[in-house]
Amino acid sequence: MQTQDRVQINSITEAIASSQKYLLSLQNPAGYWWAELESNVTITAEVVLLHKIWGTDKTRPLHKVETYLRSQQRQHGGWELFYDDGGELSTSVEAYMALKLLGVPATDPAMVKARDFILQRGGISKTRIFTKFHLALIGCYDWRGLPSLPPWVMLLPNEFPVNIYEMSSWARSSTVPLLIVFNSKPVYLTDSLINLDELYAEGVENVRYELPRNGDWTDIFLTIDQGFKLAESLNLVPFREEGIKAAEKWIIERQEATGDWGGIIPAMLNSMLALRSLNYDRHDPIVERGLQAIDNFAIETADSYVVQPCVSPVWDTAWVIRALIDSGIAPDDPAIVKAGEWLLQKQILDYGDWTVKNRQGKPGAWAFEFDNRFYPDVDDTAVVVMALYAAKLPNEKLKQMACDRALQWVASMQCQPGGWAAFDLDNDQDWLNAIPYGDLKAMIDPNTADVTARVIEMLGACNLSIDSHNLERALTYLVNEQEAEGCWFGRWGVNYIYGTSGVLSALALINPHKYQRHIAQGASWLVSCQNSDGGWGETCRSYNDPRLKGQGRSTASQTAWAIIGLIAAGEATGKFARDAIEQGINYLISTQQPDGTWFEADFTGTGFPGHFYLKYHFYQQYFPLIALGRYQAIQF
Repeated sequence: MQTQDRVQINSITEAIASSQKYLLSLQNPAGYWWAELESNVTITAEVVLLHKIWGTDKTRPLHKVETYLRSQQRQHGGWELFYDDGGELSTSVEAYMALKLLGVPATDPAMVKARDFILQRGGISKTRIFTKFHLALIGCYDWRGLPSLPPWVMLLPNEFPVNIYEMSSWARSSTVPLLIVFNSKPVYLTDSLINLDELYAEGVENVRYELPRNGDWTDIFLTIDQGFKLAESLNLVPFREEGIKAAEKWIIERQEATGDWGGIIPAMLNSMLALRSLNYDRHDPIVERGLQAIDNFAIETADSYVVQPCVSPVWDTAWVIRALIDSGIAPDDPAIVKAGEWLLQKQILDYGDWTVKNRQGKPGAWAFEFDNRFYPDVDDTAVVVMALYAAKLPNEKLKQMACDRALQWVASMQCQPGGWAAFDLDNDQDWLNAIPYGDLKAMIDPNTADVTARVIEMLGACNLSIDSHNLERALTYLVNEQEAEGCWFGRWGVNYIYGTSGVLSALALINPHKYQRHIAQGASWLVSCQNSDGGWGETCRSYNDPRLKGQGRSTASQTAWAIIGLIAAGEATGKFARDAIEQGINYLISTQQPDGTWFEADFTGTGFPGHFYLKYHFYQQYFPLIALGRYQAIQF
């Protein structure tokens, strides 16, 4: 061993110890880990709007939102969808709306800059459907320009080709409440009466309140929408009241005891808007719980108030457990035991929406959040099982039974193409993304390479098994998803680096000899896109422009994913990309801060590709620790 290598090993040991110390210091006394989940400013802006509509704004520190929004405005005058994206129109319009609701005048210098940015990009008329919807609630856009959502959709049987269970869980939990809101088309008078006429590039008197045409087959939905609107104008919407009552019942049944709906802010805000449309009293227990749940997603500091789109304690806890054990913490360390026992308590033993399409499965999965009985997911469940398998708990029998139950649930969720989706079974009616309402292109939840890889990794890492035919289907699906360059798409993390790392980690554990060529191609692609500083990075723009696969400034999380993938590939093939791995390790060591942390400004988590991105504040901590730990353990 050369002297240089010894110095590096000492550095790795110190980096690992420093990172471990930092993470251990953040464990909640209850046993879990949980860090901020950051998104763009629209979530907080829409919460301001909601409280103005309910008249509950005076009981929340919303004045601090102004400070937050001002801090997020960029030099060009706009607000971003993800870090350093140059600004995004709909995001900027919603931020401007919130500032006006908070009393900031249009003459304020920040507002003048924002208005110029917005008008240069086409103004309100060019924004997304959901931005126009929020503006319509306060009379700043006309409901005529929004698509119709007929309430009778609620009554369509589950066997019908079109029904609410053909939507993804997040679209369903957000759309059912909107059947109520779009039916009544309310316009609320807030205490701060505003208009946004100045944001119409063509002049407010020239606005054409209509849905945009695409010039292709999807325009048939515009014709259908015109028929819906005619029926509304003639008061000939069939089963209108029955649909509204069914939607109301559905919403009430799915509220958690903690007030949450679906574990995500869009579903929570829309459910609260539905209750407002139905004239619920703001002191009704259902309303009070709903408002409290939204409060629980907020992060308040001395001068700022921000609302997260979701919270990730189960996800974060499972990954921290894996990172600590992978980097040398004993599996029966008290911190690991406490976290493992907390995860066991969070296993969901209720039947949720997934049972509509999955008639065979029995409950036993985990969700992302503290409370989300109706929507556990495959990705969280697989990561939790791997974390629990690595941990040594006092009640190993209970742990084993919990993991067995989870395995059976995951096995029952395999989709027809052979892979796994996040929340549902065979939720793949892609035409739904073409309807006018679905302009975020997130109406469905099909199987994906990254979630499928996680399941296969779980099987290999935990020595678990499913039906051999179904395993072969999954592996066939996975290798068929490989891109020509050798990489894999990442649905839930940015992007091809994330997907490729996950698939390599999976194929390395299940019959790697059979998939040597696919593994080698994936590893070669990762090596090919390493940056000159030794790190890896990939911009969110790669979702819109595949030519940007694997390109972007280096980040700690994406560098860690690449290293994890390369180490897995090396263990599978016996051929390690040693230089690339060591350069990546040196990048992580050199960018670690004195307190053991890493920092990245970029968003490396994905909500809806092309439309909504996330920054998991723990990604930059536990993934580098996993990479360092696995590097330390390998023998070249």
